[in-house]
Amino acid sequence: MPNQVEEFNAYRVKMNDKILADNNKVIKRIFNLDTNAFSEGALDVKTKELLGLVASTVLRCDDCIKYHLESCHKEGLSKEQVMETLSIATLIGGTIVIPHLRKAYEYWEALEEQA
Repeated sequence: MPNQVEEFNAYRVKMNDKILADNNKVIKRIFNLDTNAFSEGALDVKTKELLGLVASTVLRCDDCIKYHLESCHKEGLSKEQVMETLSIATLIGGTIVIPHLRKAYEYWEALEEQA
């Protein structure tokens, strides 16, 4: 039985493939811009992923939070670094972010179990 990390990634890949197969130029450019924005530049990838995690948490996008948590995990960020980042996001976003913080914590645990 797939775990939540596998389920999230399988769904994401399946739907991204369908969306990109429609060959919509605007959507393809948005996807490309997103990929390029998180590439190494003046800021390193780790910093960019933490920024993405904060923005996603404040905007309360659970799929985006999962994506950035997984990227942070792949980049070798520690649980302490990620949780400190989530604490800043919760401070900025307010108590309405707490349900998303819970889900983020649970997803990070799933990433650690999978590793």
